[in-house]
Amino acid sequence: MIRLTDLKLPLNHSDDELRSAILGKLSLADAELRDFSIFKRSYDARKKGNILLIYLLDLNLTADAEQRLLADKKFSNIVRPSPDTEYKFLAQAPANFPGADQQRPVIIGFGPCGILAALVMAQMGLKPIVLERGQDVRQRTKDTWGLWRERKLNTESNVQYGEGGAGTFSDGKLYSQVKDRRFLGRKVMSEFVKAGAPEEILMVSKPHIGTFKLVKMVENIRAEITRLGGEIRFNTKVETVHRVANTDDQGQITGLSLSNGEYLPTRHVVLAIGHSARDTFEMLLQQGVYIEPKPFSIGFRIEHPQSVIDKARFGEQAGHPILGAADYKLVHHCKNGRSVYSFCMCPGGTVVAATSEEGRVVTNGMSQYSRNERNANAAIVVGIEPDKDYPDHVLAGIDLQRELEALAYQLGGENYDAPAQLVGDYLRNTPSSELASVTPSYKPGVSLGDLSKALPDFANEAIREAIPAFDKQIKGFAMNDAILTGVETRTSSPICIKRGKDYQNLNTRGLYPAGEGAGYAGGILSAGIDGIKVAEAVAIDLLGLDIPIPDGR
Repeated sequence: MIRLTDLKLPLNHSDDELRSAILGKLSLADAELRDFSIFKRSYDARKKGNILLIYLLDLNLTADAEQRLLADKKFSNIVRPSPDTEYKFLAQAPANFPGADQQRPVIIGFGPCGILAALVMAQMGLKPIVLERGQDVRQRTKDTWGLWRERKLNTESNVQYGEGGAGTFSDGKLYSQVKDRRFLGRKVMSEFVKAGAPEEILMVSKPHIGTFKLVKMVENIRAEITRLGGEIRFNTKVETVHRVANTDDQGQITGLSLSNGEYLPTRHVVLAIGHSARDTFEMLLQQGVYIEPKPFSIGFRIEHPQSVIDKARFGEQAGHPILGAADYKLVHHCKNGRSVYSFCMCPGGTVVAATSEEGRVVTNGMSQYSRNERNANAAIVVGIEPDKDYPDHVLAGIDLQRELEALAYQLGGENYDAPAQLVGDYLRNTPSSELASVTPSYKPGVSLGDLSKALPDFANEAIREAIPAFDKQIKGFAMNDAILTGVETRTSSPICIKRGKDYQNLNTRGLYPAGEGAGYAGGILSAGIDGIKVAEAVAIDLLGLDIPIPDGR
């Protein structure tokens, strides 16, 4: 098999035209191309009147044709042997694992990172125990709707906590910019497809699943982990990570105290707790685990009619079934030295209530697989730095998040409504008093007013500069009737639980920080990839294998 890169065709081409293009591009006779498959398909919409599809293809050729093409220097930039993308397990536990002298590995958290870590460990025969403070995904969905429909918050079962993690109530986006030379992302998506995700996620350039499909998929993966000997305990919070300190300021994990009073001995703990487990961050710091503050971002959600975004991005081809609902990715570097960028763009989706603490308002965005809701939404956020924007202590970023979320709760009316403002009014620094053509999708509801009160002055200054700049890229972005809803504070973790090349915490042996909460991922796919890396590192250490830990790239 050989791989052909960067083959471009018009949007409305036929299957026969794709085959003809392959033959023409490589000067092949029809009989030399036995068959082909699409590895990846993307599009180039820079010229709205001539949108092109871009293909990455695997070709099954006759032996003579394959040898000829690989030897021909004029094709060296577009043809190479197809890489082996199948995942190879680094280890396999003995049939009698765990033996008398062995302890099962424990994973704290069952979001994308924890799920993939548990699945890969289970596939290697390590029989992991998963501890999830929230509920199973079905009950969690009911609890989440309790806030959205009835303003009833369950602080242990919500958008942030529970089976599937925060990504369950999102667009289900499965693309990432992480280096992935081992094709671990392919492993993640292949497991998702086995569990019921649409097979097209393996082929399209920006795959997504949507909340409803994610729910069933997560349940199926859980069943597979259990079938392979793993154990998942819901409604089980880790109260204390027990760490024995040595004289050289290094420590070793010895076990966990759980919310049900149980003590669970273990020397291998994967910390996949997500970016909102603030009480767990505090406990880890108290136990002496090495943690550093890190940059994160704050801002608002912005909503436009999806039709406006489609028209701006695709022109007359808006609505084409291959293109689907248009997305965007924007960044602006401001005069005050700040950067404003779009984050977690959800085409044809809704803005959702995402708080996990009482008396606070947090926004997030989600879409279903169809992406057919009326509005497009995205976070518009400003980057902030620990040494510039908040006091110099490790958890100060959490203090800032809580301060802004509490302020948004007050501005919204102290009933979990979110403060909101028309974009035109925000840019003019005029409070909004009534809605216009864009209906906000946030539930329970919004309270119109002056949204600038929800963020620091530097953030408002930057966002007010950025929105008109974005309008030059997406016509209509600064439209008067578009809606801003606040606040967006949980774009990423405000801390990094530092780890070394062995994936263990810098001063605590046996503790494997992973995923978004530890500062090593930013989305479903990258979190899943990190879960695989950490599972491999645990297996090598736990089984005492004399093999190097892959660098994960």
